[in-house]
Amino acid sequence: MTPGNVPIPRPAPHIAESPNIKLTSRSTYLKERFLRYLFAAAALVAVLGVLLIFFFVGIRGWPIFQKVGVWDFLTGMVWAPTATPPQYGIFPMLFGSFVVMAGALVLGAPLAIGTAIFLSEIASPKVRSVVRPAVELLAGVPSVVFGFFGLLVLRPFLAAGSGTLGLGLMAGWLILAIMVVPTIATLTEDALDSVSGGVREASYAMGATTWQTIYKVLVPSARVGIIDAIILGMGRAIGETMAVLMVIGNAPVIPKGLFAPFSTITTQIVIDMSYATGDHRTALFGMAIVLFAISMLFVAAVRLVSRLFGAED
Repeated sequence: MTPGNVPIPRPAPHIAESPNIKLTSRSTYLKERFLRYLFAAAALVAVLGVLLIFFFVGIRGWPIFQKVGVWDFLTGMVWAPTATPPQYGIFPMLFGSFVVMAGALVLGAPLAIGTAIFLSEIASPKVRSVVRPAVELLAGVPSVVFGFFGLLVLRPFLAAGSGTLGLGLMAGWLILAIMVVPTIATLTEDALDSVSGGVREASYAMGATTWQTIYKVLVPSARVGIIDAIILGMGRAIGETMAVLMVIGNAPVIPKGLFAPFSTITTQIVIDMSYATGDHRTALFGMAIVLFAISMLFVAAVRLVSRLFGAED
């Protein structure tokens, strides 16, 4: 003991002298390096897959842009590949794709966001255990089943109310609205659940009600995730094929009413691909390039929104 009864600390024993501590073995290092390369290879496969698809579609479809012209291809009003001379204008299908997507979001996004808020903030555990699996099951229903539902159930109902065949924008909107609900609802619920519990407690401590907490605190706090969910829902809607194919009438013209037939990029590709040859087939690949570019813009929009709103936060 030193003066003042303060003990002098003894030096710690060397690591090698401790029987319970062992150095990492060489085999462990090799396993970790192998796993690192394995995961890097998995990520590389995803990137290569996208590049290969883009390269394949681009090689097959680019000649139509050189022959017709990008502007004329995108803004042409007539799609008549079998006429003499052939005409390759995809604007009616492009317009139809965006119109049916926009209508589906107007109808489906509020329903999906409301479902997410209910599951995250209002529903009891027992109710949540029933509703959440139902929403997840809705996401797993094949699109052709939605198409059959629209064709055999929804179309006769719309036909009786409108005096038409029941095909067109309204049928497409209703079917796609149901189909985008699971995507938007699931991502929105994740965004709401990611909000810190302290934010809710602070709101309640200041005297806010449940509804005030939801629309003044939680929804603004989760707005980045909600916007991302809506944009991804847009990608889901504009890329849908089979369900839309069965309920919109499939005429390559701009729709003149809610119950007038029209076509989209995806449905026109499916209809024509079985018999298309020559420039006609090349034009279908050109439409695929346009669709691929739209999907890339949606992904870029998600990144941009996350960066902008994240910087504000």
